[in-house]
Amino acid sequence: MAQLKITQVKSYIGSKQNHRDTLRTLGLKKLGDVVVKEDRPEFRGMVQSIRHLVTVEEVD
Repeated sequence: MAQLKITQVKSYIGSKQNHRDTLRTLGLKKLGDVVVKEDRPEFRGMVQSIRHLVTVEEVD
């Protein structure tokens, strides 16, 4: 199964509380953090809501 490499590229300062919560749920705590998650609809939805704060790459 494909995986997603999610990198936080912008700070969450000044963003909405639900965006901050989404970052924490994904495991991103500070600028430059990287997590690898399975490519599932739940994670795609989370990434979609914070797409302005992160970059996403597909990894095999």
